[in-house]
Amino acid sequence: MDPLSTLWETFFDGDSMREALPEMLTVGLPNTLILAVSAALLGSVLGMLLAVAGISRTRWLRWPARVYTDVFRGLPAAATILLIGVGLAPLGMEVWGPNPYPLGVLALSLIAAAYLGEIFRAGILSVEAAQLEGARALGFSWAESMRLVIIPQGVRRVLPAWVNQLIALIKDSSLVYFLGLLASQRELFRIGQDYAANTGNQSALLLAGLFYLVLTVPLTHAVNWLDRRLRQGRPAAPPEPEPEPDLTPAGVSPTGGNPR
Repeated sequence: MDPLSTLWETFFDGDSMREALPEMLTVGLPNTLILAVSAALLGSVLGMLLAVAGISRTRWLRWPARVYTDVFRGLPAAATILLIGVGLAPLGMEVWGPNPYPLGVLALSLIAAAYLGEIFRAGILSVEAAQLEGARALGFSWAESMRLVIIPQGVRRVLPAWVNQLIALIKDSSLVYFLGLLASQRELFRIGQDYAANTGNQSALLLAGLFYLVLTVPLTHAVNWLDRRLRQGRPAAPPEPEPEPDLTPAGVSPTGGNPR
């Protein structure tokens, strides 16, 4: 057969895509979003703790945060998911039964925390030292100054990078299939893989990739818009027109006649 025809039939078969589409919409897409959003929220909390520990003057807080970041950023995501999902599986069986979802969320959260910790730390350190000094001069303690003044400004500066990490989590959620998901827990990639294995056609996998594009491309443009908005600030409101001065001579009415 012609190579182009083979490529088209293997990856662009409309019947295979239509067959997989309902399950991807009702099962795969919700599960992918649950994995990514849950890991982003939990990873943000852990990442903020790592960022605060990383800038601490206490080395017993700073060093463990540094080691954690180096380890989880250096390990491949698949290795971390297998270590957590398989290594903690006996504990998970005792707590919530044969459901690998919580361990998958935990593994993705630990990976995200290592990256988000560095993102938050960079944002916090980018805030001018005068901001902390001003807050202390107003009577805030160091903890209050960080919580109310420094950290909010630092997080605002790194929001685009946070959204970029969410995009990475959406794609990394496809690796959770290593843990052996139930039929109702499969995410987009796993559903595409199952259809490809059953039919011998790879079009369902391509459809899963298109779903990832639909999720990540709008987020990418949102990051760019948010970055421009944060850099430029809000547009200034137009000034209100000043009232024209009254040049009518004293004792003369505006209509030109003498007042009564």
